Amino acid sequence: MLFFREKNIGRLSLREFQLDNDVAQLHQWTSQPYAEFWGLVDADEAEVRKTYAELMAGHTRVFLGFVNDQPGFLLELYQPAEDAVAQHYDVLPGDQGMHILIAPAKQKISGFTFDIFTFIMEFMFSDPAIQRIVVEPDVRNHKIHQLNQRAGFQHERVIDLGHKQACLAFCRRSQFEAAMALQQRNFPPRGYHAGMQTEPLAAVSSIHPESWQQVNRQHLSKAISELAHERMIEPKLVGEQQGRQHYLLVSDVDDVEYRFCAEIMQLNHWLMDTGSIRKYQQGEEKPLDSVQFMIEFHKTLNIADDMLPTYLEEITATLCSAAYKLENQTLTAEELTQADFQQVETSMTEGHPSFIANNGRIGFDAADFRTYAPESANPVALIWIAAHKSRAQFSACEDYDYKSLIAAEFDWTTRQQFDQQLSDKSLNPDDYILMPVHPWQWYNKLAIVYAPDIASQHLVCLGYGDDYYLAQQSIRTFFNISQPHKHYVKTALSVLNMGFMRGLSSYYMRTTPAINDWLNNLVIADDYLQQKNFSVLREVAAVGYSNPYFEHAEVKDSPYKKMLAGLWRENPTRLLQPGQRLMTMAALLHKDNDGKGVLPAMIRSSGLTIENWLSRYLDVYLTPLLHCYYQHDLVFMPHGENLILIYENNVPVKALMKDIGEEICLLNSDTQLPDDVKRISIRMPEEMETLSVFTDVFDGIFRYLSQILWQECEFSEQDFWRLVANCIQHYMADQQNNSRVTKKLAEHSLFIDEFAHSCLNRLQLGNNKQMVDLSDPGSSLKFAGTLVNPIACFAAQKHSPVDGII
Repeated sequence: MLFFREKNIGRLSLREFQLDNDVAQLHQWTSQPYAEFWGLVDADEAEVRKTYAELMAGHTRVFLGFVNDQPGFLLELYQPAEDAVAQHYDVLPGDQGMHILIAPAKQKISGFTFDIFTFIMEFMFSDPAIQRIVVEPDVRNHKIHQLNQRAGFQHERVIDLGHKQACLAFCRRSQFEAAMALQQRNFPPRGYHAGMQTEPLAAVSSIHPESWQQVNRQHLSKAISELAHERMIEPKLVGEQQGRQHYLLVSDVDDVEYRFCAEIMQLNHWLMDTGSIRKYQQGEEKPLDSVQFMIEFHKTLNIADDMLPTYLEEITATLCSAAYKLENQTLTAEELTQADFQQVETSMTEGHPSFIANNGRIGFDAADFRTYAPESANPVALIWIAAHKSRAQFSACEDYDYKSLIAAEFDWTTRQQFDQQLSDKSLNPDDYILMPVHPWQWYNKLAIVYAPDIASQHLVCLGYGDDYYLAQQSIRTFFNISQPHKHYVKTALSVLNMGFMRGLSSYYMRTTPAINDWLNNLVIADDYLQQKNFSVLREVAAVGYSNPYFEHAEVKDSPYKKMLAGLWRENPTRLLQPGQRLMTMAALLHKDNDGKGVLPAMIRSSGLTIENWLSRYLDVYLTPLLHCYYQHDLVFMPHGENLILIYENNVPVKALMKDIGEEICLLNSDTQLPDDVKRISIRMPEEMETLSVFTDVFDGIFRYLSQILWQECEFSEQDFWRLVANCIQHYMADQQNNSRVTKKLAEHSLFIDEFAHSCLNRLQLGNNKQMVDLSDPGSSLKFAGTLVNPIACFAAQKHSPVDGII
């Protein structure tokens, strides 16, 4: 036997087809009515022999398959370049054609055909030369279409092969691997709605006294640290013992005080000794309660009375999320350094590092949380609707159009089904645009709020799509795990989370691809950014729907205008080279359940020194941001989830910026922009321009990285910030002949003694429904004095290369 495997149905094996010995068996199969698509139902044994003699004399190899040593299937492998199918597509090296015939069933056995099908796929892909499998089933053979899709194939289009109308379909090795990984997972079938079927006790399975105390202690530690950092509370130093500084924090009410040990680092960052926190009321020690803490300090925090209950709900939901993660996240920091992209993405536990209420997700019920939250790692099928072109607008990048996008994203059979549904309603499919919809959004918002549009057939629900997705940390963005090469899909989600209702603006969707094209062209044309391997993940297409009621002149701007929109974003996995892996920068801030950080583990696994590794990271991440600002007046929202890093040997080699359409700004620039791009140009006080580095990078990322390295590796803050200064000075040296950059560097130095302290929690506590006006972000900011610049002390020093890396 050439190949064998143990499957659920038993032992499967293959050998070469022997014409003299096997033709009678084959004729018995091909003469059965079920084999009509094989084309030999009326052929006698002699005709079957002649047909296969000719096949085997050409470019086709034929194999007989066995199930528990009994003949059970036939496999034909052919070279597409030598076949008529080559007239219908561009054959690639590594393509292999396939035909399968299964023996007639004597009795029904669950999974029989699929086990054989996947066995054959495993056999084919065991040959490293085979990279893609090509099939062309008859358009009428719906059973094989479903089998193909289940194994990872995508039917692209219909072709005419003369003897049949066929669906041309392909399956790459990665697609098959993804399909098999899905088969191993225990998840609900497409169409499952958790809110209606989950067991009541499952909703609170991770809530018990021990875990609740642990997550409250951890969250309270973060709350005290961030509120003290933003100077909203003022712990008092009451003593020092054995090098530990002891602090006292007195609440607004009820004779409550907190005692703890902490170390104040650069940027007024409070490194808490989490285990030291104690709460006392009238001298008696009390359990730690993060929700109660917010009540005790709500006057000091200036939380409006009408907002306090909502904020308490957000805090409670954040604690529930933490308890779930504590119980369900099993990968260690070391394991995450070797995990794949989606394993890392669904293992993150912290959310935004600065916001205290960072997992509120108000709108989700407990079952929704377990169905749709990224940490649940639950595969989700999206709902697709058809939106009439009179109210929906599609926009795309220069190299995309609607038909080619839909052809790439959907199996041909699914497109046909969707078109048929519209035709059955006497509607013209050409009058509609397909839109992705989050299942929660459909059940909780659109099916009710948009009922008039559904009744008038301006919106038609088509049902679930073929593919399964995983929610990313940004919660409304989805990665396709059925077809991992396809685009991200981002949907509107009317859930209140971290200072915003997470909708998508239909108005913004009209210009989002144009903005992405403009930025991408700028990045590609900049030799320095190319030298630094900096790229953007374009939002290549978008669609928005305008509801006439909420777009009425009498109706003010509100989240109701952002309920129905979607976009497609480029997939970073398609940029990977052999030996590379990727994960969002947020992963560098992650700690596992034992308190071990991913960042130190990544550095250890690379074999580099800490200084060496950080120097490379800063060159990949910080240097391009500096150049975008100083050369092009461009700033991003470069926080951990918005930036993806590509690694070789766990060393950063490339940065990919995403979330472009909503979070890019051109500051105080006179650059002439196309009409569709003009909305990114904003004016703000010049002294605030460098906050894009000081707030978003220094305070929002580096503050936490330096803490992790000090805690776990005893790598000093001084050394960390020296490397940051080195990176900036290196950039200055690179640009010394660039008059535009040198002039702006002089006018907007990053080596000033201090900078304005822009505070995120103050923003959320000021307005937890829309903390920033995206059209004028500068006017929304809240400040608390200044922060001492940790690199100011290096201003007079010249950079020095670290171990030859810079």
